[in-house]
Amino acid sequence: MCKVLTVQSPERFAKVSRSVRISGHSTSVRLEAAFWQVLEDIAKMEGLSTSKLISELSCEALGRLGGMSNLASMLRTVCLLYQEERNTQIVLRRNT
Repeated sequence: MCKVLTVQSPERFAKVSRSVRISGHSTSVRLEAAFWQVLEDIAKMEGLSTSKLISELSCEALGRLGGMSNLASMLRTVCLLYQEERNTQIVLRRNT
């Protein structure tokens, strides 16, 4: 196998719950620590707090997709898409 799991710290897989406020309502989101780190990186890049980023993503999903069935799943997907885009940009820079 690719041994991705064997080289990672177990803390990256730990589930972490955080409270966030979306459209004036408090909710709790439970994600693995690795996803929280990616969300923090995205928020920093956007000049937002992580909570504000999540609120804006939720509003964007509502406006663009008509809503979402699972906030945590949407956030995991955002993290994946962000990482894919970032990797593509790195490859493009190397090839120029």
